Amino acid sequence: MIMKVTVSKKEKSIPVEISTEFIKLEAALKFVNATESGGMAKAVIQDGLVTVNGEVCTMRGKKLYPKDTFSFHNETYVIC
Repeated sequence: MIMKVTVSKKEKSIPVEISTEFIKLEAALKFVNATESGGMAKAVIQDGLVTVNGEVCTMRGKKLYPKDTFSFHNETYVIC
């Protein structure tokens, strides 16, 4: 009997600690140094290169709250 097994890599999230109620997506990308500038953050968001909670997000003013995740360039961050 042959058994097929699928192994998936569990993605690690990098914690992003904020001291406010929320942080906007564009600011979060700059905060974690994922982009060099606000203009670059705006461009990558509008180009659909960023995901929020697993879905592509093109709203640069998207509010991220604790437990929300965002991903860019194969890195995933979690707001805490």
